[in-house]
Amino acid sequence: YGLGFAKDFHGKSLDELMDMLNEPTSERQFIMYEALRKGVDVQELYKKTYIKPWFIQQMKELVELEEKILQYKGKPLPDDLLVQAKKDGFADRYLSKLLGVPEKGIRQRRITLGVVEGWEPVPVSGVENAAYYFSTYNAPDKTTTSNRRKVMVLGGGPNRIGQGIEFDYCCVHAAFALRDEGYETIMVNCNPETVSTDYDTSDKLYFEPLTVEDVLSIYEKEKPEGIIVQFGGQTPLNIANELAEA
Repeated sequence: YGLGFAKDFHGKSLDELMDMLNEPTSERQFIMYEALRKGVDVQELYKKTYIKPWFIQQMKELVELEEKILQYKGKPLPDDLLVQAKKDGFADRYLSKLLGVPEKGIRQRRITLGVVEGWEPVPVSGVENAAYYFSTYNAPDKTTTSNRRKVMVLGGGPNRIGQGIEFDYCCVHAAFALRDEGYETIMVNCNPETVSTDYDTSDKLYFEPLTVEDVLSIYEKEKPEGIIVQFGGQTPLNIANELAEA
């Protein structure tokens, strides 16, 4: 849900973290984040990773904001800091982890402040009005909804090559079957290399992570008759109880 405190990287020294960056891995963004927290210079990280300094600087700004947030552990964040955190991409669950407070309380408070997701259409080459959306806390909502009967299908989220594709197959056929029954199908998934995230597989595609925060935001907007979680594998199943209780 965030870049900080992944695995045991936070407990390692700066020298240990820099040594771990000698060989690129899928975890190096988490290592870089903790190295920045421990004071490494942007240029030094650039020389180690050859990642452009602009991107490292953005990461550093997130670290600096996170350190401000951590000063309020166990307490409510000031309104302006909560708004800034959401605009800079801090998930409700990550804020909950950083502050040691319930995620539900953070969600309710930001909604009270009017801090809610808006959705932007994704341009699809050669296709006019493709119903394909991504969310932002930095712009007003630009999508519309219909009055049709709807069902939302939660996809499998990230997977590795050769693992998890069976869940995507199930989600795609669920969308096809629902469409045949006359429902508007709403797919929620975040893996660009799957069939379920093709713009024409479902009536609407929300390209979002499978989190309680994002799914509830879409649910409140679209108001489907139900959400299907069982075809996407463990990722949507892990949040099923929280969705039911929300």
